[in-house]
Amino acid sequence: MVLGGLAVSAVVSQAAPPLLPARATSAAASSGPAEWPSFRGPKTDGTAPVLPVADASKVKLNKRWKVETPKGFGSFAVAGAKAYTIITRDVEGNNSEVLLALDVKSGKELWAQPLTIVKYDGGGDSGTPSNKGGDGPRSTPIVNDGKVYVIDANLGVYAFDATTGKEVWKRDVMKDNSGVQIKWQNAASPVIDGEILLMCGGGPGQAFLGLNKKTGDIVWKGEDDRMTHATPVITNILGVHQCIFFTQKGLVAVDPQKGTVLWRGDFPFKVSTAASPVVYEDVVYCSAGYGVGAGAFKISKSGSGLEAAPLWRRENECFNHWSTPVVKDGYLYGMFSFKEYGNGPVACVDIRTGKDVWSEAGFGPGQVILSGDTVIALSDKGEVVFIKADPTKYSELKRESIVEGKVWSYPVLAYNHLFARSTVEGGCWEIK
Repeated sequence: MVLGGLAVSAVVSQAAPPLLPARATSAAASSGPAEWPSFRGPKTDGTAPVLPVADASKVKLNKRWKVETPKGFGSFAVAGAKAYTIITRDVEGNNSEVLLALDVKSGKELWAQPLTIVKYDGGGDSGTPSNKGGDGPRSTPIVNDGKVYVIDANLGVYAFDATTGKEVWKRDVMKDNSGVQIKWQNAASPVIDGEILLMCGGGPGQAFLGLNKKTGDIVWKGEDDRMTHATPVITNILGVHQCIFFTQKGLVAVDPQKGTVLWRGDFPFKVSTAASPVVYEDVVYCSAGYGVGAGAFKISKSGSGLEAAPLWRRENECFNHWSTPVVKDGYLYGMFSFKEYGNGPVACVDIRTGKDVWSEAGFGPGQVILSGDTVIALSDKGEVVFIKADPTKYSELKRESIVEGKVWSYPVLAYNHLFARSTVEGGCWEIK
């Protein structure tokens, strides 16, 4: 179906599209290949379809629409001809998180659902002297099988009908599962594997939760790990399907369907961990700010199970504060800095050795995604930059300022359009 030049699915898909395995391995199982239904994309790894323009240096961005997206750092989820994100809005005199559903053709608000009344701790008001403020929601929705799922700042978990916005179910993890809140509140986004919604945040014995996505009921629970701000990732390593959490104890891989722990990798925690793990073949990379730095683990077979062994470690270096890098051919590309607002670099790092390859300043703690051999970076001041994924040198292909305000959220590629938002505004640009 084509809406004003945007080729989109007529409805949110109800079954896996062709060429996907029958068993769902991620959000991709219930959305078309041109959609971006969840945090960091359909495979939770920041990868996007190849750009419709062969030479990224010749990309033209034609603005389709812009709307106000007041406060917050969550990204768009785009599926079923709608774009979803979480903002703050006054609801009956209270500062509330609100889930928005926007029409992808026009940006028109189709429906809005209040989530929770919230008072933030203030950490999100940092930035350059001319680009501060905007503290707000940090989580991103996920669209799956005709529903939109969200986790709010206070660990409320919801399912809404994607078309009407009607609430399907709600779970209060703080109340129902002895949830343990952290400084700056929840920032992690939900992930879905098959029929299971996975999250962290429960109390002792139920830190990891596997919820039935249709009802919100507990399918499994376990472990005592305290949550962080990092969103888990769904992946396969050495043929084993798994979900990797990044907790205050380190990396923990579980069977998404049963909750059984598959392996652990101890990693230090200080103040906040916010970037997700990155997987390349049998290597899992992780990083955090506040003096922690980065490291990688090598996963190997151990009897009938798996084990993780430290591969390399850079203490107090190679920071990904909340900016998760992407990986291509064994090289990480991302924003490596800690509180270098407006100036932190995009850099290339060898994932197997931890060695720096190149670095280019001027981005701050924004975000990156990968489209084919092109890195698409969104700086904290709202510039989108197309960069060749080349480990030999920094090669900038195109740069354009697209949004005002502070940007700590991810660019999104869906329906051959670019979606982006800041603490002030969000929009959609046709890629030609």
